[in-house]
Amino acid sequence: MSLGKLMKQAAKMQQQMEQIQAQLAVRTVEATSGGGAVKVTAKCDGSLASIKIDPQALNPSDAQIVEDMILTAANQALNQAKEISNAEMGKATQGFNLPGMM
Repeated sequence: MSLGKLMKQAAKMQQQMEQIQAQLAVRTVEATSGGGAVKVTAKCDGSLASIKIDPQALNPSDAQIVEDMILTAANQALNQAKEISNAEMGKATQGFNLPGMM
């Protein structure tokens, strides 16, 4: 493969990755825990968009349980977002082989 062709391919891949990153920044996933008492929405760029808590789950004596539900839902949402991000980025780099690279 010529250097010029390789450079064009790299530039095209970079442009695709930038487009994918922009799409991932607005794409969201949701996860719930506690039977729906806690709902977390994450963006596929790895950030949290929102956390919703059912008011009935806000008994002060249950604070530790609610904290655990938030943590569980947040981790699930972020894991889903990461999987989507990895899959989308993998599509952009598919078939692009550099000598000596995996």
